[in-house]
Amino acid sequence: MSEIPTPSQTAGPFFSIGLERMCEEIAAAARSEVGAVTVRGRVLDGDGAAVPDALLEAWIPGEAGEFARAATNEKGEFAFLIMRRGASHLAMVIFMRGLLRHLVTRMYFPGGAPNENDEVLRLVPEERRGTLFAVAVPGQPDAFEWTVRLQGENETVFFDV
Repeated sequence: MSEIPTPSQTAGPFFSIGLERMCEEIAAAARSEVGAVTVRGRVLDGDGAAVPDALLEAWIPGEAGEFARAATNEKGEFAFLIMRRGASHLAMVIFMRGLLRHLVTRMYFPGGAPNENDEVLRLVPEERRGTLFAVAVPGQPDAFEWTVRLQGENETVFFDV
């Protein structure tokens, strides 16, 4: 085995190559369509400190295959635009330094009957489900906030895949 890490042995710092332009192009495409929603939030470590170099990838479930990507800034903040298309949740993948495998979770939009019948959500203990829900931003009907906590109290639920 080589002593020099390869891309398959570590998750970074390979994100920035072309990422900024790609994120801008995806956001521009979403902005041009009616029905785009903004999701913003923070990624925090086990001590509640900001994670400045994470990458979040959001996927709309179904056949459309629509997705968005956002990198966190020095405050751990991220924001992306995505076409919701009536989806009750987004499939989320989180990449960051120090992770040999990415994290997989879901972000649910608040309210609605689809959440009550979601088979995956029902597998999560009721007291932990709140970590998967975004919050509607008051006065902004197409904006949601969601915090990802990597460890500790109120740790976001992550799934083994």
